[in-house]
Amino acid sequence: MTETKPFDISKRLVWDAYKRVKANRGAAGVDQQSIAEFELSLAGNLYRIWNRMSSGSYFPPPVSAVAIPKKSGGERILGVPTVSDRIAQTVATLVLNPILDPHFHEDSYGYRAGKSAHQALEVTRKRCWKYDWVLEYDIRGLFDNIDHKLLLKALHHHTDNKWVLLYVQRWLTAPMQKSDGSLISREIGCPQDAHFLQFYRICFSTMHWTTGWLRDTRAFHFVDMLMMGLSIVALVSKLFICISRLLIGLRSVAWRFIRRRRG
Repeated sequence: MTETKPFDISKRLVWDAYKRVKANRGAAGVDQQSIAEFELSLAGNLYRIWNRMSSGSYFPPPVSAVAIPKKSGGERILGVPTVSDRIAQTVATLVLNPILDPHFHEDSYGYRAGKSAHQALEVTRKRCWKYDWVLEYDIRGLFDNIDHKLLLKALHHHTDNKWVLLYVQRWLTAPMQKSDGSLISREIGCPQDAHFLQFYRICFSTMHWTTGWLRDTRAFHFVDMLMMGLSIVALVSKLFICISRLLIGLRSVAWRFIRRRRG
């Protein structure tokens, strides 16, 4: 910790976060500033992020509400941060990932370094021949119903980093700005495009392989207890049991099973 800054955040960390955001591209936020425009005053913009985060005076701007049509009907609302805020969120992500990643199950493939959807598909193909049944489920409106207190409690369990905890709390409550300029305050839920919550996504894209009806019943009990513990028991929207040996893989976007060709 320096004499003038309450939080010890290195400028190198901010630079590394910027490089990741630049590589990922992404749309502009509420300020309509693109990455190219951000780079017109790169040194000054990065210094401003570092200075405010190190001083404890960084307050995230509203996220831009962008409606994405769903194949099943309706819309999914994404919260798009500004370029500056994406960099700030990535700074926190770079600190959190090494702490949280070792706690994830080995079968978690999403949003993790060295893991990919292709690896998940390969494991799925192998297990289709090894196990008789697969239980797959999804949760309706997961990010719209995240309990802030529970999430912060879980985060406190894994880190005592004061600036990470401070800014995660501020990001959770940052308002969402609609296309007409009106603001929506948030006491629950989180934008699906929040970079600092990538670790939360991984927990809920789940498949449970079983060898028979007895273990399958236990799987149902496990899912039920998990949902109760997170206060989202009523939000389970899809629950399927399939004979795995009729399957050869998954389509990762729609989670569709494909039957093996006969003959």
